Amino acid sequence: MTTITSSSIGPGSATSSFDESRPGNASAEGLTNASTAVDRIATGAHHAVDRIAAAANSAADHWNVKGEDLLAAKDRWAQVCSSYVKDNPLTALGIAAAVGFLISRWVR
Repeated sequence: MTTITSSSIGPGSATSSFDESRPGNASAEGLTNASTAVDRIATGAHHAVDRIAAAANSAADHWNVKGEDLLAAKDRWAQVCSSYVKDNPLTALGIAAAVGFLISRWVR
């Protein structure tokens, strides 16, 4: 039998006792049930966090690949545009002037 007295808790506390070995002890059963519930909730939360982390990692990997694809496409377009301007300088100048004119009208 475990006894908790005011000297073991602090001054001014009431004396109480409970026997953890008694079969009908509500305190021991409550602690066991609470511990089981906390363990079950913690396990569920851990699994949920693991699933979320896996999904986040998958999304990050996907966006990383897409970002690399976009950088490669940008480099290809820059090279294509550069070679077009070198091959057709007057046409490129005309296109640039037309685009500039359209943008100036659109901004007004």
